[in-house]
Amino acid sequence: MNPMAIEIRFEEVSFSYRQTSVLRHVTVALHPAQTVTVVGKSGCGKSTFLKLINGLLAPQEGSILLDQAPIDYAQVCPLRRKMGYVMQEAALFPHLTVKENLVLLARLDHWAEEAIEGRVRELLRLVNLEDPLLPKYPSALSGGQRQRIAIARALFLDPPILLMDEPFSALDPITRKELQDEFIALKQRLAKTVVMVTHDFAEALRLGDRAILLSEGQIHQDSPPWEFITRPKSDLIVSFTHSFATLQTLWEKKG
Repeated sequence: MNPMAIEIRFEEVSFSYRQTSVLRHVTVALHPAQTVTVVGKSGCGKSTFLKLINGLLAPQEGSILLDQAPIDYAQVCPLRRKMGYVMQEAALFPHLTVKENLVLLARLDHWAEEAIEGRVRELLRLVNLEDPLLPKYPSALSGGQRQRIAIARALFLDPPILLMDEPFSALDPITRKELQDEFIALKQRLAKTVVMVTHDFAEALRLGDRAILLSEGQIHQDSPPWEFITRPKSDLIVSFTHSFATLQTLWEKKG
């Protein structure tokens, strides 16, 4: 399976929670097969950005298009079949085994058992896990194993879009680095349109082909990640990147 990655486009999108404006007239195109990391302070609208794409929320103004077709928020189930969603805490169903978590969507989609078994084996290899984990429950897994299963589950239907909401932030530093490395290899193999929210700009720099910084409901910079350091577009960007002590060291190592 290898579906074509698709473009996601925001056109003058606004969204507010009661009297608080979270996104204000945002227009941006997220290109096919590109990994875009979305960064910013808490409350800046990062998670709302993902939820609008996934249909958990609908724009109050403007529209979101997938390959030039506006999202039909009255038909969110077909929409979500096109998207894998990985959350911060894995969000596996605790009463289901690893295998039952993995195959849930495929069974709802009426896949043949032979196809399901083949996809399970394929995805375990992809995320570096072994068959003996399949009958276990999430509580018996390490944090890294749970997050690998969450990624495999998000990829099970082979969606063209992968949404990731702080997928590695709950992990210890060593496991986090391992999964970041695996993600870099994975995204090159799968060529999906990936939108990843993170509060850690060093992570955005490592994993993204492009980074978007949200602040006060608007996009303040949209560029390759390293340009946030070499070509900041405002004093806000300078102050944001300077808050990450490791960035200059990373830049020197890259050079």
